[in-house]
Amino acid sequence: MSGTLGIAVIGTGRMGADHVRRIDRVISGARVAAVADPDGDRVKEIAAGIEGCAAFTDPSAALAAPGVDAVLIASPGPAHEATVLEALGRELPVLCEKPLTPDPGGALRIMEAEQRLGRRLVQVGFMRRHDAEYERLKSLLDAGELGRPLFLHCRHRNASSPSFFTTEMLVNDSVVHEVDAARWLLGQEVTAVTVLSPTSSAAAPEGLRDPQFILLETSGGALVDVEIFVNCGFGYQVVCEAVGESGSARIGDGQSVLVQSRGRWGGEITQDYTVRFADAYDRQVRRWVEATRRGEVTGPGAWDGYAAAAVSEAGVTAQRTGVRTEVSLAPKPALYA
Repeated sequence: MSGTLGIAVIGTGRMGADHVRRIDRVISGARVAAVADPDGDRVKEIAAGIEGCAAFTDPSAALAAPGVDAVLIASPGPAHEATVLEALGRELPVLCEKPLTPDPGGALRIMEAEQRLGRRLVQVGFMRRHDAEYERLKSLLDAGELGRPLFLHCRHRNASSPSFFTTEMLVNDSVVHEVDAARWLLGQEVTAVTVLSPTSSAAAPEGLRDPQFILLETSGGALVDVEIFVNCGFGYQVVCEAVGESGSARIGDGQSVLVQSRGRWGGEITQDYTVRFADAYDRQVRRWVEATRRGEVTGPGAWDGYAAAAVSEAGVTAQRTGVRTEVSLAPKPALYA
């Protein structure tokens, strides 16, 4: 594609609005051609600030709008499948925020649609794969500098959770990032999940089991442990330490400016994922635009979205039953080999 890529952004909540800003002001080679959101006032306000951008309350109308060459989906997870399938029906490249679908069955249907087309068009928004620290850790592991990987120790903390957050979402909305990161870093599939819960924090809303400790087993014999704590109160932290047979490496310590004043020293703790991973989101969208203009898909695809959904499903079962739960994966189609 030689011209500017016209993108329809579906969903203009916090993440979608940030992507609209990114495409309009940060990314070259692309423009926002259309936006869609059920909130008609909000979507009109967003479109009003962008020349040539059409506003819709119906995603289908946005996909059919003139000048739309590709789709970025940032709507709630349960709405993803229908929009992705319609985009594939129009043979439009897609960048879909995680989760691809909340359940593995939906992701399988998306893979079936891609296979009928005979080519990949879907990329999933697992932005940690585009973070500079994660990329460095991946290169260390791939080069064998740490030896055979044995453990990944992960911490995932949020200052507070939104009012709609459920216990299941600790797994399928938060830890799903660690699931994809572990699969990518190790080059292994997750085969089983165990979930342990301490006494809930006093800061957790009533009915929310927070924090939790999640253990993932992998096909290569490594173990991944995740502390997920979505009401820690003090900020946003994502830390990952890889331990191999001959070394270890840790990312996410967030070393910023060190201040010494009035008998104290310290730094700043990031409060928000859009700040911590701002560069990763920029690189993700930029790379997607560049690959799409070349007619390629280079990031995590529908198979990765499916695998993450299958692990999440097993994780929710383990969460509910307290029993170690094995992950069931369908055979990997040749299109995703």
